[in-house]
Amino acid sequence: MPTEARCRIRVRMTPRPIDEPHRSASPLELLFDLTFVVAVAALTSRFAHDIADGHALEGLAPFLQVFFAVWWAWMNFTWFASSYDTDDVAYRLLTMVQMAGALVIAAGVPAAVDDSDYRAVTLGYLIMRMALVAQWLRAGAEDPAGRRTAVRYAAG
Repeated sequence: MPTEARCRIRVRMTPRPIDEPHRSASPLELLFDLTFVVAVAALTSRFAHDIADGHALEGLAPFLQVFFAVWWAWMNFTWFASSYDTDDVAYRLLTMVQMAGALVIAAGVPAAVDDSDYRAVTLGYLIMRMALVAQWLRAGAEDPAGRRTAVRYAAG
């Protein structure tokens, strides 16, 4: 079986080479991005309805609040994946937990926009953040040279 096809149970986290040529997104990263597309689509659909109903200003604040949470979570994962991507079982599972958090955010969009109920959005963000903190702490534990930065990102 080719090396690429084997499932890697555990791989020590080391920084990705900064001069890595022609890196393309992995299938997991593409699926991750797709979960955020769902969240952004749910949000923009609600905002489009607000605009069509003549309530653009009332819908703008909830749109921006939820969009910021979605964008910030996506950007943080992307930053992490650009730094460390072991593609082992732990990495994949924690990434899937983050995807679940994005879908919880998407499910919470109607309540956030219609009723100012941000509980599901907050829960989804916390799910995503906890998984990402675990990723950064793992990177800090396994990469002594990057420990200080990894712990900073975990705390931030």
